Amino acid sequence: MLKFRYKFLCSGNVLSKAFCTALTFTLLVCFGSGPRAEGLPRTFGWTAYGTTSSGYAVSVAIGNALADDGYRLRVIPAKNDISRLTPLRAKRVQFAATGIGSYLAQEGVNDFGTRRWGPQKLRLIMMSWSNTNTVVAAATKDTGVKTVQDLAGKRVVWVIGAPALNMNMEGVLAFGDLDWSDVTRVVVGGQKAAMQGLIEGTIDAAIASTNTSALYQLAGSPRGLYFIPKPHDDVAGWHRMNLKAPWIKPSIGTAGVDLSVENPLEGGSYGYPILITYATRDEQMAYDLAKLIHINYEEFKDAHSSGVGFAMERQVFDWIVPYHDGAVRYFREIGVWTEKHQVHNDGLVARQDTLSLAWNEFLKKEIPEEIFYEEWLRARFIALSEAGMDTIWGE
Repeated sequence: MLKFRYKFLCSGNVLSKAFCTALTFTLLVCFGSGPRAEGLPRTFGWTAYGTTSSGYAVSVAIGNALADDGYRLRVIPAKNDISRLTPLRAKRVQFAATGIGSYLAQEGVNDFGTRRWGPQKLRLIMMSWSNTNTVVAAATKDTGVKTVQDLAGKRVVWVIGAPALNMNMEGVLAFGDLDWSDVTRVVVGGQKAAMQGLIEGTIDAAIASTNTSALYQLAGSPRGLYFIPKPHDDVAGWHRMNLKAPWIKPSIGTAGVDLSVENPLEGGSYGYPILITYATRDEQMAYDLAKLIHINYEEFKDAHSSGVGFAMERQVFDWIVPYHDGAVRYFREIGVWTEKHQVHNDGLVARQDTLSLAWNEFLKKEIPEEIFYEEWLRARFIALSEAGMDTIWGE
């Protein structure tokens, strides 16, 4: 309303130019041009999953909300975990909206267990704990698949450079007491290609979030869409899955393709997208972003089903990746961060320091390439064990 009245008064010579200039200055002084953010550039960027992903869609929604405060967010789609973190590490973007690849990067495992990478000192800003199931095996109805066990012999996606997606699928297969040898592995270059393969009939099942935009197209196609459930009372299945993917937790999905409170999906989830940066990122910049997302929540929460997951009351402050000091400072200011959270966060930072030290010592050795990863996992196991920390992955 204020913007409208200003535009009316200062158009059509209703008021003199001099008066309008004075009015403009007064409005800027009294109301400002939006929340002050001293450390965040007016134009900044983060990487996200591909354009068909829910992570990309909610990132765009957040960017639109921040635009009203004078900020321009460039959302850069990337095919896999490596291509999402590479611009972040090279400082071409300030943040990344990722999946569980953030945890794999912290741990220096899978695609991050190479000489080029190793354990990464990443930090959380915020993450979306929405009403979706972020770890679901999306199958096509024409396959007749009803349970995870039915995936035996089916064409299942393996995405190059996307350890998070692949390990999630490995966990889902383990839920049904299966592994990659029990299915036909179809290798694709990115998540967009995986979704297209489902639609075109070259793939039978792929990991996705229930609100992935391409799945709406699949649901309306001749092949049809079926979400494979993971019943919460299957204790043995959940145990097998969590041995492979400990980050997946039981959840009831009520948001996504054909899902609702009346038609829920019993499955698994974790926060997604996970907004991260490096520990070295300027503290004020991290503080500003956490604050802007929080105070603009009402502006983007209904733009996409993942938006609601950024509500402050949904944030999990004792997760498996530490929060950035700047974000923590803001959370303390608004009274949601406790000393218990700080103790947990300090422990995660200590874990990253332990992994970093072990990695630096490991690189001093002349390890042949063919056994490099195997030897790193052994060194990692020893370092974490000696520090009294959970190894997650064995030697």
